Amino acid sequence: MLKLRLTELPRGRHPVAFPALPEEPLPAAYAPLAAVARFGAARGEALRLDGVLGGRTAWLIGAGPPHPLRLEVAGALAVASMATDPEDRDSTPVRQAVIDARGLDPDAVAQLAMGAGMRGHRLPNLSTGPRRDLRRLDLLVDDAAAAAPALARVEAVLRGVGLARDLAAEPANRLTPDTFAERLTGLRKHGIEVTVLGREWLERGGYGALLAVGRGSAHPPRLVVLRWRGEGAPVALVGKGITFDTGGISIKPAKGMEAMKGDMAGAAACAGAILALALRRSPTHAVAVLAIAENATGADSYRPGDVLRTASGRTVEVVDTDAEGRLVLADALHHARGMGPRAIIDLATLTGSIVSALGHHRAGLFSNDDILRDALMAAGDAVGEPLWPMPIGAKHRRDLDSAIADLRHCLPVGGGGPGWAGKFLPDACQAAAFLREFAGGDAPWAHLDIAGMDLREEGVESGAYPLPPGPSGFGVRLLDRLVVDRFER
Repeated sequence: MLKLRLTELPRGRHPVAFPALPEEPLPAAYAPLAAVARFGAARGEALRLDGVLGGRTAWLIGAGPPHPLRLEVAGALAVASMATDPEDRDSTPVRQAVIDARGLDPDAVAQLAMGAGMRGHRLPNLSTGPRRDLRRLDLLVDDAAAAAPALARVEAVLRGVGLARDLAAEPANRLTPDTFAERLTGLRKHGIEVTVLGREWLERGGYGALLAVGRGSAHPPRLVVLRWRGEGAPVALVGKGITFDTGGISIKPAKGMEAMKGDMAGAAACAGAILALALRRSPTHAVAVLAIAENATGADSYRPGDVLRTASGRTVEVVDTDAEGRLVLADALHHARGMGPRAIIDLATLTGSIVSALGHHRAGLFSNDDILRDALMAAGDAVGEPLWPMPIGAKHRRDLDSAIADLRHCLPVGGGGPGWAGKFLPDACQAAAFLREFAGGDAPWAHLDIAGMDLREEGVESGAYPLPPGPSGFGVRLLDRLVVDRFER
C-alpha cells in the first residue's frame, strides 16, 4: 500500500505535483511555462516542468472540468505522472513524491489522497527482480491536524480495497480455499470476529451446493463468516469465493482460463469492506458470509444432471457445472438469512451475460427492494463504482422450473428456444432469479453481478480513472459508502 503522510513543510527534493483547478489562477512560478506549453487544466492533462523549483521536477496536474470525482482523478494522474515508468528499466525509480495540496480544504485533500492511493497501490509481484514502485507520498497542506481525520477515513477504505485487490491477484496455487480462509483469520487483530467452517461442519449442516462445487478439488471448501460487531441487526454481505474456476466437467476453453484465479473477487470485496468498517470503527453491525471453494475437475466432481440438496432444504438440478457461483451463493445466502440481517447484499463475478449487457462500464444490480436498490446506486455513483438496475421477470423464474427437482440453476446452452435467437440467454437475470429463491423475503436483498468490473485491463477502462492492470477491488468502496449513507445515519 502506498504510504500517505501529511506535512506542512516541504522536505527533500522529491518530485512535486500541483493540482491545477481551471477556475483558479496558477501560481506565479508555474504560469509562464504553462502558458508557453498551452497547458489546459480543464482538459485534465499533466505537464512536466523542469527548473521552476530549482533542481526539483514539478508537474502541473489538470483537475479537469467540474465533476464529483475530479480531485480523485487528479490524485491518480499525479501519482502516475511522478512514478517512473515500470517498463523503462534504465530510468531511476521514484520512491517518494509530493502533492502540493495547500489551499484545499480537508475533504479536497482526502479526495486527492484517495485517487493517489488507488493508483499507487502495489499489487503482489512474485518476480525476483527489484520493485520500482512509488512507496511514499507526502501531502503538503496548510493544516495537517485539520486534514488528519478525513485522511484517516481514506486510509481505512484504501486498506480495505488493497486487501481485496491483493487477494484477487494471488495465483490459485497460493490462494486455495484453506489458505484463503487462513489469510482471513489475520483480520482478528483488527477486532473482526472470524469463523471458519470446514467440510465436516458443512456436511452436518447440509450445505450440499457448496460441498458439491468443491468436491472435485484436493482443497475442500470453506464457509467463512466475518463479523464486525456494531449496533443493531447486522448488514449481511455475501461473497462468491471461487479460488479457481475450471468450469468443472462443463470445462471452460483454455483461452483466458488463467484469469479465473480472480473468480473470488466478490468474496474479496466483502472482506475488504468489513476491514474498512473495522479500521474506521463504524458503529454499524456488519457480517460477511464468504462461500469459498475451487471448482476443479476430479474423480468426485459433481456432474450435469445431478440433483443437490441445499442448506435451505430445496433441491436443485445441475445443468452446467460452470454455473457454480450461484450454487455456492445459494448456501451462503441461506446462512446469512439465519443471522437476522436488516439487509443482504451479495457480490459475485457471476455471468458473462452481464458483460454482454453492460460491458466494462457498470455492474449489474438486481434487488427486491426499491430503497436498497436506490441507496446502492447512489453509493456507487458517489465513489465511481456505478451500477445499473436489471430486471427479474416472472419468465426468468419460470425458465428455472425442473421436472426432477425444486428448480434448476440455469438453462442449457442454446436453451432459449428454437431458431437463431434461442442461443442467446438472459443468464444474468435467470441467475438473479435463482438467488432470490434463497435470499427469501425476510430482509431487503440485492445482488451485484460485478463480472466485467473486477479487473482492469490495458485499453479497457472500467472506472473513473486508470488503474494498473489487475484486480480493481470493485465493491469495497461502494459497500463502505452504502453503510455510511444508509445504515450509519
